Amino acid sequence: MHIIVTGCGRVGSQLAQFLSYEGHDVVIIDREAESFSRLGGGFNGVTLTGIAFDEGLLKEAGIEYADALAAVTNFDNTNLMVAEIATKIYHVPTVLARLYNPENRQAFVRLGIDFVSGTTLLAEMIMRKLLQSDLIVHQDRLEVEMRVIEFAVPWLGGRVMAGDFEDGISSRILALERSGRLLRWDESTRLLVGDRVVLAAKREGMGRLQEIMERMGVK
Repeated sequence: MHIIVTGCGRVGSQLAQFLSYEGHDVVIIDREAESFSRLGGGFNGVTLTGIAFDEGLLKEAGIEYADALAAVTNFDNTNLMVAEIATKIYHVPTVLARLYNPENRQAFVRLGIDFVSGTTLLAEMIMRKLLQSDLIVHQDRLEVEMRVIEFAVPWLGGRVMAGDFEDGISSRILALERSGRLLRWDESTRLLVGDRVVLAAKREGMGRLQEIMERMGVK
C-alpha cells in the first residue's frame, strides 16, 4: 500500500516506522526537517519537508494514487484540513485524522472525518485498569458502523485461533501483541493467555465475537 503520514512527532514517526517495517510504501511529511531524526535508520520510506496541507507537496507525496493517509500532527486544524483534502478532493480510500484536543471533536464529526483521540484512548485505558476489565471498545462516533475492540486473553478453555475472529466480512484482527511486542499472525496462529488482541467488527458480527470472548472469560 502507498500510505502518506503527515506529522513526524512521536505518533507519526512510530506509525511511519511500523508501516515501513510491514513493507508498505510510506511518505511522511513534516514542516521541520529535524523531526525526521525520530525515524531511525530502519525507515526506508520517503521524507518531505513542508506544510502538510500544501496540495503541491501532497501531490509530490503521491496523494493522487495513495491507498491511505494518516493526519497526525499536533494541530487539529492542520489534521482536519489535510483529511478534508484527502477525502473530498482526492478521494483517498482510507483517511484517518488525529484529534489532539477533545474539545474540537464536534468539528471532526460535523465534517464526517474519521478520527482517533489519543486523550480519549488513554482515559479508556486508565478506566480499564481501574475497573480491572479485560475488554474495551473504542468508538469515537456514535453513528459509526464499525467498532474497534481491544481485549486481553485472560483464560483459554480450549484451542482458540486468530482465524476464529476473522470471517473476511464482518470482523478482522488489526493487531496481536504478545509479551509487549507486536506479533505477525495468520489464521492458524494460536492465542495464548496474556495476548492482547485489537480487532475491528461490524455491528452484525458482534454477536458471534461476543460468544467467542465469553467462552474465553473476557468480561
